Amino acid sequence: MNRCEVTEQIVAARIRKGIKWAEVAKTLGLSKEWVTAGLLGQMTFTRAQAEIIGKTFDLSAEAVALLQTVPYKGSLPTAIPTDPLVYRFYELINVYGSTIKELIHEEFGDGIMSAIDFSMDLKRTPDPKGDRVHIVMSGKFLPYKTY
Repeated sequence: MNRCEVTEQIVAARIRKGIKWAEVAKTLGLSKEWVTAGLLGQMTFTRAQAEIIGKTFDLSAEAVALLQTVPYKGSLPTAIPTDPLVYRFYELINVYGSTIKELIHEEFGDGIMSAIDFSMDLKRTPDPKGDRVHIVMSGKFLPYKTY
């Protein structure tokens, strides 16, 4: 068994049991965004968290142990995403990436926004013209060091 197979088991059990990602996050006392990333194989869980997940999804002891290992990060199957929703984020970065980069450098200097010291909040915002997807991403600024 490997981490990808554990993810497949979790996804299948979630569908079979009718569990929402946010419900699992609430059980763990963590954000739905981080927990969903973890359940999809992108984060490492503690033993206590992995055991709760194991009970929730009826996972084997081996699967629970694998949830505690550091995964290979990067979940897209292709360099350019083909899923329409994920592709729109790729398109967003193609259009606005240089703008985001310029504005971060102007405001903070030469560096990057961390995806490690990072948080995200995704919610639905009602709008009479059609509901909006509202995503707030917050990453620590890491300046390049001189040596």
